[in-house]
Amino acid sequence: MRTKAVAATALLTLALTACGAEIAPSGEAAAGSDHYPVTVDNCGTKVTYKAKPARTVTNDVGITELMLALGLTDRMAGYVMPDEKGDLAKVPWKDGYQQTAWLSKQPITKELVLDARADLVFAGWHYGFGEADGFTPQVLAGLGIDSYVLSESCRSGKGPERGVMSPLDALYTDLANLGEIFDVRDRADKLIADFRAQVAAVPQPEHRPGVFLYDSGEDKPYTSGRYAAPEEIIAKAGGRNVMGDVADSWTTVGWESVVQRDPEVIVINNYGDTDAEAKRKFLKSFPPLAGVAAVRNDRIFVLDYVDLVESPRNPAAITALAAYLRSTPAA
Repeated sequence: MRTKAVAATALLTLALTACGAEIAPSGEAAAGSDHYPVTVDNCGTKVTYKAKPARTVTNDVGITELMLALGLTDRMAGYVMPDEKGDLAKVPWKDGYQQTAWLSKQPITKELVLDARADLVFAGWHYGFGEADGFTPQVLAGLGIDSYVLSESCRSGKGPERGVMSPLDALYTDLANLGEIFDVRDRADKLIADFRAQVAAVPQPEHRPGVFLYDSGEDKPYTSGRYAAPEEIIAKAGGRNVMGDVADSWTTVGWESVVQRDPEVIVINNYGDTDAEAKRKFLKSFPPLAGVAAVRNDRIFVLDYVDLVESPRNPAAITALAAYLRSTPAA
């Protein structure tokens, strides 16, 4: 009886293959003709995908981990990112990293994605896409390669500034869109629900300390405005982004504006050639900051780069920062 069942299953598989049906990986909905083509709203543009992408190339760590969190390693040709983005062997999705290829530690290029036989590139403005480098969704479309743009990086259309929605909405939007594009909406919906619950569980204090996000820069600091992930990481953790009135995502401000706003806490973005300890030493020794409450009281907290760009690590970063802020005495 078992032999007959196996034979029948094999014949059915052959018949489905001959008819062009796709045998879906375990836990993934089959990509039948009833799902594709699928259209999503990506940065205000309706984008249509004719079939499920099979060879996606991702750029940068947060973008890559959105794919890994959705269990889409079998739909990836590989990822591009430099060495400075942390120890990938210690992350929640380390198995996913091991199951796909690290294509390059250099900036993403047309030649790289062509060599990878990519059918989709998932990147963002200033996260791989840029006119100066000749690497844009329009250029890729001319090569027959689809694109998806990270929602945190969407341009407003009014100038060079980025950001058109709140950061967590950007995260949930991308998860939902990827769920549609790859026909794994059940997985996406579960992740979104879990993340919303995790964020909602963080207690909100009466006193909301002012927080300054320090990314880099000595002459002028690079920081987060209203539309980068730190805005809501800080807010949902119980703080107040002192640069939250800046209508941009990642941007440069003046030190005088930091001094005027007198943050009670500084969050360091840990990445790059200058490590977190070197950044801390600079902040504590920089004369204009000597009277700022965060420096005076040594209230400096460190998060990793991937915690602070749009990524599935944002909810955990909120929880970690919230615990630190709860230990911060009111001014």
